[in-house]
Amino acid sequence: MPRLLSAGLLLHRERDGRTEVLLGHLGGPFWAGKHERAWSIPKGVLEGDEEPEAAARREFTEELGLPVPPGPLVDLGRVRQSRKDVQVWALAADLDPEAVVPGTFELEWPPRSGQVQQVPELDRVAWFGLDDAADALVAAQVEFLDRLRSLAP
Repeated sequence: MPRLLSAGLLLHRERDGRTEVLLGHLGGPFWAGKHERAWSIPKGVLEGDEEPEAAARREFTEELGLPVPPGPLVDLGRVRQSRKDVQVWALAADLDPEAVVPGTFELEWPPRSGQVQQVPELDRVAWFGLDDAADALVAAQVEFLDRLRSLAP
């Protein structure tokens, strides 16, 4: 059985001489009180025969409730994350985290309780400097920060 593939967009900007990236805090009660390793690049699983870049754009819009900002995408490649692979593109752009209207999904909580609730995919988004992002980001995705750093002139 082939591995699942998720695709996402890593927005980055320059502020006061340093690179910042936009990350989303994972939604739901399991992640509510966590910070370290509880943030993610906005991404999601491909649907059917969807192309990875198209999925990255769709997932960005679904998770943040905003259109993808204009600009060229830079392929940062793939990493293995748990039972799936994740492919990410970097996009130099800015957006206001307060403008985000997160998408939701259904979650049975507590587990095996039969109680289903709507939970935001990302309960908040924020800009992080690269060092702080490396501490907050899901461990497997930190490689994308290193790849983004290597693009800097």
